[in-house]
Amino acid sequence: MSILVAEILGTMLLMLMGNGVVANAVLKGTKGNGAGWIEITTAWALGVFIGVVVAGPYSGAHLNPAVTIGLATAGKISWTVVPEYLAGEMIGAMLGAFLVWFFYKDHYKITDDEEGMLASFCTGPAIKNTFSNLMSEIIGTFVLVFVIFYLAGPELDITGDVEARAIIGLGSIGAVPVAFLVWVIGLSLGGTTGYAINPARDLGPRIMHSILPVKGKSNWGYAWIPVVGPIIGCVIAAYLYMALM
Repeated sequence: MSILVAEILGTMLLMLMGNGVVANAVLKGTKGNGAGWIEITTAWALGVFIGVVVAGPYSGAHLNPAVTIGLATAGKISWTVVPEYLAGEMIGAMLGAFLVWFFYKDHYKITDDEEGMLASFCTGPAIKNTFSNLMSEIIGTFVLVFVIFYLAGPELDITGDVEARAIIGLGSIGAVPVAFLVWVIGLSLGGTTGYAINPARDLGPRIMHSILPVKGKSNWGYAWIPVVGPIIGCVIAAYLYMALM
């Protein structure tokens, strides 16, 4: 399995489970309607787990442009493979969002809550404040990427190839720890913006929301925050890690 295919499949599964639990919680007439934050954050964490399990042996299961850019900034993977990772992550996120819509399409038809329907695709602020919302995404992504460096670290000396070292670290030991990491970020830091902490996770489904027959606007005025914030956060994490090491 190539990096591209692995990242498509892993990110698609992540989005199907992650946005799927939001759809189950907010759409009218579902069995899970009204589910709370614990259910949502738990499913997102388990979605990370299954995505990493599937993609890990082949790509390291970044599933997130912030992880890819952070690893490249720190020299853990080559910049030459970054476009393949980013393409896989975006395609996978869009496919996952489409599958959520297809799975719940009857419920989308009978739901009138436009804000809730948008939330089943992408993130939005609980309180609109550009600086605070941006900082939330920066800090949340910083925690994600900074800790991932240490999760990957114990396996980094298995081979002499820098690119393979990062893949082995994330692929072999990353599934459960990264799932717990995403879970605690959601529980502790997710209440302000919905913790995108992943540009593809937000942008890909937002594009699908604007294409698919779903009621409501896609809030493109906010869309840059869950893209720019995670990129800034991952770069800060990479430079701090390099400074400490």
